[in-house]
Parts: sequence; C-alpha cells; structure tokens
Amino acid sequence: MGVHNGRAAAIGVLALVVTLSGCSGSDDASAEDGTRSVSIAEGEPDHLNPGRQTVAFDQTMALFSPLTSIDSDGELQMVVAESVESDDAVTWTITLADGWTFHDGEPVTAESYVRAWNTVAYAPNAWENNGQLANIAGYADLNPAEGEPTTEEMSGLAVVDDRTFTVTLSAPDGQFPLQLSQAQTGFYPLPSVAYDDLEAFDRAPVGNGPFRMEGTWEDDEPITVTAWADYPGEAPTVDEIVFKPYADMNTAYTDVQAGDTDLMFLTADKMTSAAGDFGDRVYSFDAPGISFLGLPLYDERYADVRVRQAISMAIDRDAVNEVIYGGLYEPATAFTPSAEQGTPVGLCGELCEYDPDAAKELLTEAGGFEGTMEIVYPGGAGLDALYEAYANQLRQNLGIADVVTKPSTDWAEFAEARTNGEMTGPFFSRWGALYPSQQNTLRTFFTPTGGCVGCVPYTDQEVIDQIAAADATVDPDAAIEGYVAAQELIMADFPAVPTFFETYNFVTSEAIADLPAAVGSPILSQIVLAEDE
Repeated sequence: MGVHNGRAAAIGVLALVVTLSGCSGSDDASAEDGTRSVSIAEGEPDHLNPGRQTVAFDQTMALFSPLTSIDSDGELQMVVAESVESDDAVTWTITLADGWTFHDGEPVTAESYVRAWNTVAYAPNAWENNGQLANIAGYADLNPAEGEPTTEEMSGLAVVDDRTFTVTLSAPDGQFPLQLSQAQTGFYPLPSVAYDDLEAFDRAPVGNGPFRMEGTWEDDEPITVTAWADYPGEAPTVDEIVFKPYADMNTAYTDVQAGDTDLMFLTADKMTSAAGDFGDRVYSFDAPGISFLGLPLYDERYADVRVRQAISMAIDRDAVNEVIYGGLYEPATAFTPSAEQGTPVGLCGELCEYDPDAAKELLTEAGGFEGTMEIVYPGGAGLDALYEAYANQLRQNLGIADVVTKPSTDWAEFAEARTNGEMTGPFFSRWGALYPSQQNTLRTFFTPTGGCVGCVPYTDQEVIDQIAAADATVDPDAAIEGYVAAQELIMADFPAVPTFFETYNFVTSEAIADLPAAVGSPILSQIVLAEDE
C-alpha cells in the first residue's frame, strides 16, 4: 500500500472537542419567581441558524430537534422521523412523525426539510454546514467546480406528501440514518418565516425543539431559552436555560465553583485539578473523539514504517494521561474512537504499548533519525504541556538528541501549514465525530475528501475502496465488519500514531444532581436538579 500526501480539498468542518460539548448551568438553579433555571458556560456563538452554526451546538440543539438521535446506549432512535428506510442504501424514504410543529405553530412538513436542505447546499449561500449534504444526488449541481449553479434544487430530494420525502444519494450509504442525528445540524428543518429575513432569523430562530428562543441574540450577551409547552417529545426537566458567553474559561471554572454558573465543558488544562475542586461533580463521558500524532509522510525521514512504529512505542500514554488529563482519557488502541460502534478492541496491539527498548531497536533497524525532530502544534490552545511531554519522551526513549516543540502563532497558521503539507515533524491531529460511526472518523482521516485535510497525509486506494464498500452495506453489523477491515489495512502502513480515545468532561455546581448524556455530551433538556432529588 502506498504512502503519499492527500491534499484534495475537504468537505466538512474540523470539529474541536468543545464544539461537541453540551454544557449547562445557572446563576440560580431556582430563581426567586420559582423558575427552574440552569446556566451554561459557553463561547460566543457564530450563528444560531442550524445550517450555519459550527460552535453553537448546545444552543441549536436546545432550539431544534433532529430527525433521529443517538441515545445513551449508543442506539439510533427516531425523533421527528417516524422511519428512515431503504432497501439499497441509495434511495431513502423518510416519514415524519405526526404532531410536530415549529414554535410559531407552523407544521413541520417534508417541505420544511427539502427547502432547508437545498438552501444549505446552495453554494452561493456559503453556509458553513453545506458539506454535510454532499452525498445527496444533485449536490454537485448546486456546487459546481466553476461558475454559478444553474439550479437551486438537488435532484435527489423529492416531496411525496406532507409527511414523506425521498432522498436519493449519489453513492450508497448505509450510515445515512446516523448522519441525520443531533450534531449534524445541516439536516435540521427551517420554518417558512426563516426565508423572510435570514439574517434576522439567525438572531432569533424559530425552531422545533424542546426550548424556544426568548428575545434576540445580542453579541456577548447571555441567550435565554425557555421550555416549550407544546413540545411533542420528552418534556424538559428545567424551565429555562441561560447560555452565558465567556471569553476566558478560567473565569467560567471559578464561577462554577462559586455556584454562579452551573455547568461547563472541562478544558484540558483543568483536568488534573477538577477532581480536587469538584469531587463527584466531575462527569466524564465516552466520546467519539480521537487524537493522533500526525506524521509528515512527505518527509523521507518518516517513510519507513518502522520509524512511525518506533515513535508510537516510545510514548508512555498512561503517564501522559495521568499528568496531562488527570486520568480522564483512555489510551488509543485503534484508528477510530472506542465510542464508535464496533471499534475493534486492541487492534493496535504492541504498537500502541509503551516499550522504549523495542522502540529504539525499531528505529535502529530503520537506519536511525537524522537532524532535529520538530513537534508542531497550534499555539495558544493550551497544548504546551502535552507536546512538551511527547518531546521529552521521544528524546529520552529514542535517543534522538534534538527533539523540540514548535508551536504555531495561532490556529489559523497551524491549519494552513497542515493543509498545505508543510509540517516539519510529528504534529497535532484529532477529530471529534458528529455521529458515532467508524465511517465518520475513517472518512475524515483516510479519504481524500474527508473533513481534516492533512491530519493524516495518507491515501491508499485499497483503503478508500474498503471504506466505500462498508458504506454501501445496509446491514449495520456487516458494515461494522467492513470498517474494521479498512482499519486492518491502515494498520499495515501505520501512517499516524493513535494517542488517545477522548472523553468529554464537565463540572457542575451543587445545583445539578445528575447529568444524563449521549454521544459524550449532556442532554440539556433532561438535567436533574438537586431540588428534585
């Protein structure tokens, strides 16, 4: 199998850990007027329109409900959809459950989806979640390589009646029902009022979710949503959620300790102190995130697979986990997260186990390493201690005299260099899947149109074909076998070093008694307050 630089433009958005987190809390879990309220520490949203947001997952998923969802056991459940069915994994029939409306009373119909999806996919709109619809037939017509599109509708979408529409894909995909779940917000419906003024709608969206918007989103101001009395799904357990924007999550951490905010996503630099500060109010959830050390396979010093294997075996993942992550992560043993269905246990075997003697021997067999090994990562992201730990271990355990860290100025500089294949040594590489299928992670890293350009600069046609074969399988168990077979092919080339299966971690104030979760993130509508215990 070949090793070379895959530099095709990717479809999709890099999902950082924080974007997949659901966080919630409150200044007062019970206000003086009896309102049962929680507040959430968040970053500032980019958009509230589900077709556009990339960092406002919590707000969007409070205001809108998806066609399907993944429950706390990792199983697919129908939400707005009554059924999503196909005989061939190409043409899918989606039937909507009865009784769903938007917050303004407008019925949620098949047209609510078809019109919204065409709007998301129409290239001139430049909506951020455009790529989520890339496998629908006719998407290419709305996104031509050159010039303007000559149509505004995808040929693969057809309304059958008010509650039924069909979706024809450009390639078979048995994972399509999973893609319609909560985090893929490009598949959400929009009410007709949205099209009257899309900019105004972005500031005061009308959704179909368990909470409705109160007022208008103003920059750097809290966003309040209240429980919608007519919600046809499971009723919210709280009356109100206040999303509080923080420019500095250290301040948020202090506020949660003081009870001024109720819930926040735990950043990596607080993982070692959280247990001492919060005790049993630290929640750690298995998540569809995985981190790697990417390797510059276009540099001949990393061309020998034994060099790549040696780097992996020289890393003491258990020690890094304790020192950097407070023991909250899990050392990776495969190329997809353990939270994704069917991820093979221990696929990596001894290559992901700490063995400095074997690592040094492998490197010697490969002819050693010449020059300085630069470990590259995005500066300003709180990653310094992690990459210093990697550098120290590689220096000591491989006997390479010059192993140094090289942070970029910022994320933009790092991402541009990685995309352009300009990495000078092992580098930051991770993905948080938007749905818990091996498909999402494997496509992202190991196909030329994945969502993480340069994260693993490796493409191999046999691997691509195997992933496509698994995609085409309707039976979920057979599909899992196909994705595992793709991982086994990747293992032979070992193009990147799996480091950690991620968990998504949260801390709460004393106002929250329990935090139910699915796919690594809290279910905001079902938070249990201490007063209800």
